[in-house]
Amino acid sequence: MSLANRYDFVLLFDVKDGNPNGDPDAGNLPRIDAETGHGLMTDVALKRKVRNFVSLTRDQSEIAPPLGTNRFEIYVRERAILNVQNQRAYSALGLDAATEDASDGNADEAGGKKSAKTKRKGSASDVDQARRWMCQNFYDVRTFGAVMSTGVNCGQVRGPVQLTFARSIDPIVALEHSITRMAVATEAEAEKQQGDNRTMGRKHTVPYGLYAAHGFVSSFLAKQTGFGDDDLELLWQSLEHMFEHDRSAARGEMTTRGLYVFKHDSELGNAHAHALFDRLTIARDPATETPRDFRAYSVTFDGAPVAVGQLLAAAPGVTLIRRC
Repeated sequence: MSLANRYDFVLLFDVKDGNPNGDPDAGNLPRIDAETGHGLMTDVALKRKVRNFVSLTRDQSEIAPPLGTNRFEIYVRERAILNVQNQRAYSALGLDAATEDASDGNADEAGGKKSAKTKRKGSASDVDQARRWMCQNFYDVRTFGAVMSTGVNCGQVRGPVQLTFARSIDPIVALEHSITRMAVATEAEAEKQQGDNRTMGRKHTVPYGLYAAHGFVSSFLAKQTGFGDDDLELLWQSLEHMFEHDRSAARGEMTTRGLYVFKHDSELGNAHAHALFDRLTIARDPATETPRDFRAYSVTFDGAPVAVGQLLAAAPGVTLIRRC
């Protein structure tokens, strides 16, 4: 069933003695706002957690979706070749996408041949059918959207669910630890160390950080991708439980601390998202100078705490529920 309401939500999660989202351009240091010192976690990293949860809890076998039903395969998964995924749509629909010569017309100096990329373009009708098939088969395509026009052309999808970067409530400190492995990888290393066989490494952690991310669900875009009530419920479940099934020593202890969902009575919405978000206050206890636990913070809406499962009127035509 298609959505008939707009949703805005706030996701609270924390990390303890771990690296929530390393920056590969900075030696895998935790991402930090250089001006304020606040920790960051990208929307891409958050969506990866959702994808991982869905792939664990839903069938990922490569079968065509039954007519009129959605499947929950993940499109952007580890080691996936996206053009191969795109080709599955054409094969399932019995369509043959034409091959387009995307060369710039310049001849290759060595062989006198044009240096060209081939792009399976397909007709507008075929691309539209393929796009609908991809939305029906892949949960992350109909949820977050995707660009599927590189190579085998399945068009582009703008997802109904959008997430912001997560930002820590307080500035964080990124610690660097030296670690030792009592072994080496190669015989050459062992000879160099004369049998000592130790490997030094480094590990980066955040002692503690409470992060908040904002999210938005558009019912208009949901109609275009086929994102329905079942998909929305799976999204809420993923956000609530995704860290429980993504444990690693590098990430430390990561936990969802709150999912606050604003549901609008209409598709257009009954209040501005920022006005609702501003009324949800996350404050540190003034007596706690250096927080190391979620208990150092309080979360209130209009000055009052919201219990898990509590439903309240946030504005005319808008209800707030805390899911976890």
